[in-house]
Amino acid sequence: MLEFDWRSPESYTSLQNADITDIAWECLRRNADYRRDYEAMIANSPDGEVTPEFRRRWGICFRS
Repeated sequence: MLEFDWRSPESYTSLQNADITDIAWECLRRNADYRRDYEAMIANSPDGEVTPEFRRRWGICFRS
């Protein structure tokens, strides 16, 4: 994950026109527990698929 100054308004210019799903993703990707769970799940998944349990736990879905 890229490091940036969260206090700087310039760090958020990409979110000025974001919709609610973009904002939700931004919050989720900053969550240390989510990142830890995701890394563990991917490490244990031979095909790299996101499990239904992971989706339920974090309230996410992926469009096909």
